[in-house]
Amino acid sequence: MLSRSALGSCRRQHNAVLCRSLATEVEVVSRTKRPPHAVITTAVVLNRSPILTRTPSLFERAYYSYQARIRRALHSPFPVDFYFKQGSLLETKFNLEEKKRERRAFGARFKTEEEYVSQEKAAADKAAADQLALQEAEDDKLMPRVHEADINRDYKSLDRKGRRNIYLLLQTKVDGQEIWRFPQGGVEKGELLHQAAQRDLYAECGDKMDTWIVSRNPVGVYKESPLDMSLPEPKAEKITFFFKGHILAGQIHPNPTNISDFAWLTKQEIETRVEKDYWEGVKDILSDY
Repeated sequence: MLSRSALGSCRRQHNAVLCRSLATEVEVVSRTKRPPHAVITTAVVLNRSPILTRTPSLFERAYYSYQARIRRALHSPFPVDFYFKQGSLLETKFNLEEKKRERRAFGARFKTEEEYVSQEKAAADKAAADQLALQEAEDDKLMPRVHEADINRDYKSLDRKGRRNIYLLLQTKVDGQEIWRFPQGGVEKGELLHQAAQRDLYAECGDKMDTWIVSRNPVGVYKESPLDMSLPEPKAEKITFFFKGHILAGQIHPNPTNISDFAWLTKQEIETRVEKDYWEGVKDILSDY
């Protein structure tokens, strides 16, 4: 029994030594700094779509003119006798307008058989057409393609740059410095991003306009101050999500407490007013036309 007890004590001592040898030294890990929560804001890229068709290029005009000549040459003759009484004022008016369309399609040198008439007959036809136009009050004039707002450089008018996409830009003061930016604001707890964008738009621009947020998904993101953990006290990262919007009617009435001015600008005009970093974050969202 003595030998058994001695053997048992030796085994316990051996196990204790083995456990000590297998034990690892606990290292004291220093606590790392947690990054501050990011500040999330939403902005609306409010757009007024073009209200005029853009001027076609030289190639486009040549192509359309060529297609018009082909249609003129291949179309079936118009049954004038079926629609107009022979010798009536309506027939005379149609013939004069048809001559203009033929010249527009084939050029000023193109001549039709009707032009080989006497000057008295041509003057009488023109006088009859003018009389008919006066009776039907066809003296409406087309509006010019250049609006008065473009001539006066009125950047607050929604009628300027009718052939271009223009966007709303606001002027506000940040840290004592005047900057230009899109309408933006913070996000409240439990609020969706597109809802916050709509609310912030009305808060800064008023509700005297009819707007439409295109989608619930943002079209772009801009990080104003990226997180730098090397600083002793890192600042919170500011992230702005951009949402596309359209104005359908009305005009903005900016909040005078934080907005000092506003303007409807094209993409090229926006580049000259905003800061360089801000422009790099929004330039791909805007239309070139």
